[in-house]
Amino acid sequence: MNKITTILTHPGGAHKDDFLACCLLLAICPAPIVRRNPTPEELEDPHFCVIDIGGRYEAELMNFDHHQLPRDHPPTCSVSLILQSLGVYEDAKQFCEWLEPTEWFDCRGPVKTADWLGVDREVLNKLNSPIDVTMLRRFAYSEYLGPGDIVWELMKMIGEDLLHYIRSLRERLDYLMKACEIWDVSGSSKVVVLPKSVNMPNEPSLGMGRFVEMKKLSKEVIALVYPDRRGDGYALSRYNDCSRLDFSLLEPEEDVLFCHTQGFLAKTSATSNARIIELIKMASV
Repeated sequence: MNKITTILTHPGGAHKDDFLACCLLLAICPAPIVRRNPTPEELEDPHFCVIDIGGRYEAELMNFDHHQLPRDHPPTCSVSLILQSLGVYEDAKQFCEWLEPTEWFDCRGPVKTADWLGVDREVLNKLNSPIDVTMLRRFAYSEYLGPGDIVWELMKMIGEDLLHYIRSLRERLDYLMKACEIWDVSGSSKVVVLPKSVNMPNEPSLGMGRFVEMKKLSKEVIALVYPDRRGDGYALSRYNDCSRLDFSLLEPEEDVLFCHTQGFLAKTSATSNARIIELIKMASV
């Protein structure tokens, strides 16, 4: 993709899938975007990346259209094809909750997408924001976008942030899979613990909720325990706002440094496994 000299996509109305596909491409290869139909010669030239138009999906030739796929093909749009070519599609589908609805909306339309989501059609309109409207509208009105254009620069930022999010979360989860411990508290209740280590990340709790989901422990885990960024002890946090814990009950304890009044978070100077489990049991309601 670093040999691409021009990104081509269709003129007229723009949708989230072609917009995001172009954003991802800009993060890899910051080429100008031209909104017009490709020529037969350009479809054969891998220096031209053709998005959401052309009737061909040939990654080796940089052609990424999906409209020629069979009607019964799983919902797949242009951003899906770019993510696949970048080797991050499966992670994106797991980490980006917006991706599958975007595929459905583009391939099946709003009515079938609403049915698939189990919501009324009107709910989809309520999820739009002025950001969505303005970005797509400005993109649709542009025939050419290149470095220095506000829309182009913003699209490049979106693509960079999206790729960074997917790749860094994958790295984070790989780290957590090796570092996290799962403690039994009582009965079917479990706690996920990230012990202190030399190479601790700046945000110790980042990704721990995803880790619980990956381990299929959402029904059993009641709390997350991770190093306190501001002290030598640990933070105790309700998982998924578990109603069986109220950490505000720990306020009288001398080794508890902070309790949120709403009971979802506490910080302690305790470092021993036994004391941390004891505090969690004390917070049980």
